Amino acid sequence: MKGFFNEFKKFISRGNVMDMAVGIIIGAAFTKIVNSLVADIIMPPLGLLLGNIDFSNWFIVLKSGSQTVAPYVSIEAAKSAGATTLNIGFFINSIISFLIVAFAIFSLLKVINKLKEGEKTEVQADPTTKECPYCFSTINIKATKCPHCISDLK
Repeated sequence: MKGFFNEFKKFISRGNVMDMAVGIIIGAAFTKIVNSLVADIIMPPLGLLLGNIDFSNWFIVLKSGSQTVAPYVSIEAAKSAGATTLNIGFFINSIISFLIVAFAIFSLLKVINKLKEGEKTEVQADPTTKECPYCFSTINIKATKCPHCISDLK
């Protein structure tokens, strides 16, 4: 059992796990921001353009409730009456939120990949030294004779 906890401690202290935890926390906060952007900023003007549709309250009653029959003025009223509803507006909000998050992640990964490509091209410079095959000293790449062991190089 002690070995299990030591292995778990090693796993949890790795950088990748900590990076993943930070990513999840930031992702949760970002999701809240995107949901607010969609529900509070994007959907109200879109609803006005489409004829005063309140997307958050756009639903279809599949089965009336036992306490009150349809029509219901809001989803909350339908739910409190025990009605079964198809919440189209919430679904549209979720689709738009997903598209915004997916676009943001795509843009972020595109920038990260571009930065990684830049690092690779910088690292791939032509070598200026080589190793002597006889004494293993580092010498100039143009050398034809090793200055350390005076061996002829081919």
